[in-house]
Amino acid sequence: MIDKRFSVLLVAFGLIFWACSSSQKPKTGLEGPIVVTSADQKPVGPPAPPELEPLPPQEKPAVQPEMPVEPERPAEDLLTEQETPSVLLDEALNLYQEAVSAWEKGENDAALKSLDEAYSLMLKARLQPDSPLMQEKNDLRLLIAQRVQQIYASRPVIAGDNHKTIPLDENKDVLDEIASFQKGEKKLFLEAYQRSGHYREIILDELRREGLPEELSWLPMIESWFKVKALSPARALGPWQFISSTGYRFGLRRDRYVDERMDPVKSSRAAVKYLGELHSFFGDWTTALAAYNCGEARVQNTIRTQRINHLDNFWDLYRQLPVETARFVPRFIAAVLIINNPEKYGFSLPAPFPPMQYETVTVRMPFKLASLAARLGVDPAEMTFLNPELRQESTPNYDYPLRVPVGAAERTTLAVNDLPKWIPPESEYSWHYVKGGETLGAIARRYRTSVAAIQRLNGIRNPRALRIGQRLKIPGRGLAASSLPPSARTPGSVAAAGK
Repeated sequence: MIDKRFSVLLVAFGLIFWACSSSQKPKTGLEGPIVVTSADQKPVGPPAPPELEPLPPQEKPAVQPEMPVEPERPAEDLLTEQETPSVLLDEALNLYQEAVSAWEKGENDAALKSLDEAYSLMLKARLQPDSPLMQEKNDLRLLIAQRVQQIYASRPVIAGDNHKTIPLDENKDVLDEIASFQKGEKKLFLEAYQRSGHYREIILDELRREGLPEELSWLPMIESWFKVKALSPARALGPWQFISSTGYRFGLRRDRYVDERMDPVKSSRAAVKYLGELHSFFGDWTTALAAYNCGEARVQNTIRTQRINHLDNFWDLYRQLPVETARFVPRFIAAVLIINNPEKYGFSLPAPFPPMQYETVTVRMPFKLASLAARLGVDPAEMTFLNPELRQESTPNYDYPLRVPVGAAERTTLAVNDLPKWIPPESEYSWHYVKGGETLGAIARRYRTSVAAIQRLNGIRNPRALRIGQRLKIPGRGLAASSLPPSARTPGSVAAAGK
């Protein structure tokens, strides 16, 4: 009898143990740490889960529990204070910054480990779709993914000398461009070579500081013929042909007084940074040059659509790029080959112009360069040549490091105090229609400008003589909807603006 009861107890305990272990099986998640592999490296992070088959929908139990079911709480409410989404995202961002620091030191494995941990923390931050932190999480996800890609793209740089220098292949496409320089473009080529003397030492200093190949100093030959004010149909400007958004991305200022894309020093510094970033991203100089011409996104998409699973250099995707880009790289290689060995290609290169030489004086008021040139007894063209970024050949109304001829710094400091102040024309404006009770002071405050500027732009002598419905030019861009007359406030209406 005892043995029989003991057997029943054993069976009962076995059933209880089986039920508990079944209910505590771990759930299978689809999110996890980043797994990145390369051809010669083991995966970083845990191995990816095997491909899952879709599970059939579960049937509801025949008998519903009698206990009331507690409504599901948001994931944020179930975390401890140390695991709230904001804390997790902050910690993930710190790990991302540690990864960037490690990568800049050449510690790729440590960088990838930190990125893996950062991604894991980011995934733990469970958010509702309408959470204000959702954008922050998505931005962080993109940052981590881009950095992982950049690290792996930069690895080939260590592989061999081919990635430390620019391969100058003399293939058919390069020979075609050499022939073009020998014939119809020979005069332009020789003039650009002369002009390069003004700026090439500036470019070389930046390249040496960043450890990049010195052949890149000839890139403005293809971009702009070394003309600092060259403007393309796509609105790319300056010797390095920056569009405004890329210039802004690399710190080039643009306002009503200056456009630093035309400055040979500042634009060269920005271009060298951009080229270094592109080479780190693609790991190959010819591909980096192609991306400089048409943008990294275009080249990246072209690489992604290739039928081969590797990319050795530019020539792997040459025919799939836009025609202008497809010619850009061979033209650059052709120019470097000619400059390195002009006799071989039938060229006799002229002596380059002397490099820019100047002193710098900080000025704090707007005045015309011609006015200063007259006081200094120098050619106004020389002042313009030294300061090509000044859009209106005048200094701005903020602290500005003005370049002056060598030996003229002290005289400039004394002369600027007596120069007439120059007031720039209000070249950009929007419209405002005066309403009842409005004053010029109130309108000026609303648009963050001055009463004097509105008076000057509209030729108003008496600031109190406003009429209801009067149309005023307002300095600066942007137009509030309420500034339109009632008849113009319709969907899709565009207010007139002038320059």
